[in-house]
Amino acid sequence: MHFLNLTLAVLATLSCLLQLWQWLATRSFPLHEKAPLSGFAPAISILKPLKGCDESTAASLRSWCRQIYAGPTEILFGVADTGDPACELVRRVIAENPGCQARLIVCEHLTGANAKVAKLAQLQMLAAHELILISDADVRVPPDFLDNFAAPLRDEKTALVNCFYLLANPATKAMQCEAVAINADFWSQVLQSQTLHPLDFALGAAILVRRRALDEIGGFAWLANFLADDYQLGRRIARNGHQIALSPVVVECWDSRKNWRQVWKHQLRWARTIRVCQPAPWFFSCLSNASLWPGLWLAAAAVSGSFLRVAPVAGGFLLLRILLARNLQRRFTLERRLVSPFWLTLVKDLLQAAIWLASFLGGTVEWRGRKMKVRRDGILMDI
Repeated sequence: MHFLNLTLAVLATLSCLLQLWQWLATRSFPLHEKAPLSGFAPAISILKPLKGCDESTAASLRSWCRQIYAGPTEILFGVADTGDPACELVRRVIAENPGCQARLIVCEHLTGANAKVAKLAQLQMLAAHELILISDADVRVPPDFLDNFAAPLRDEKTALVNCFYLLANPATKAMQCEAVAINADFWSQVLQSQTLHPLDFALGAAILVRRRALDEIGGFAWLANFLADDYQLGRRIARNGHQIALSPVVVECWDSRKNWRQVWKHQLRWARTIRVCQPAPWFFSCLSNASLWPGLWLAAAAVSGSFLRVAPVAGGFLLLRILLARNLQRRFTLERRLVSPFWLTLVKDLLQAAIWLASFLGGTVEWRGRKMKVRRDGILMDI
């Protein structure tokens, strides 16, 4: 029992140190900082693959049509068939914004297991400009987004720009729990990894890429069978010797209401995606679970009769985890209403431990109602 207590004490301390490292990695990042006005406004083609819509989709699409940007832009909205309810919504949004160069494209005969990327492959062929921006339907941006997002491309060595995203409408307790993962942990983990090596993957909420770099890897058609298309896109571009920039701009993701079961499925899909893309880092990621190990240490101490001696230290670790998570959320969201209740930090970590374990117990994912299998190389297959 002494050996178990000692092991858990070491793991609890390690998880605390890893949390501090994550937090420190964020301190030097210019989060939310605006780019200085420079007159740099290259032409951009914005590709928006769509499938269905919900109550927040219209506002998200309008935010792209109302950009204040000096350069030429076009927006290509792609759907798989004319019966998609997104079609009528897109037509209405286009009619409301006559000054915006936007078109609805019906992408027929899609090729590839990843329907979103299959649409992008068709939209890419119709895009008029050298810079191509891809973004999901639920992403909402401020009016000056393009000005700030394009700024890193002033450096010719940079071929791709991406940015962080926040969960902007955690409407249920389950979504507030997920918000801890997105609005506190995810962005700090990305910046933590950047302290070890330059960014060599992309974050999918919004990606701006040079067409020539995209063509070098075979375009979106090459990605049409991958689950983690954003990761693979950035990975391949980085391997070709190009730089990837992380913009300080944060976009908003407006999701439909989710219950605990839906959040579990969503997080498990992410977990199995990361496990396939980065197997070794994902395996060791459980070491940074700063609620799991102090909690297990407390439980073991209670059994061995050393609870009173262990409780101040382990309890201090748990308190530090909560405080750091709340600080990261407040800095990331800038709105107190979006900061999750403190106790959900602990719930999220325990849920994350279960998801981490479940990620190794299968290779199937559920995505937009489709059950699919993910091979070890990241390729999607219908079941």
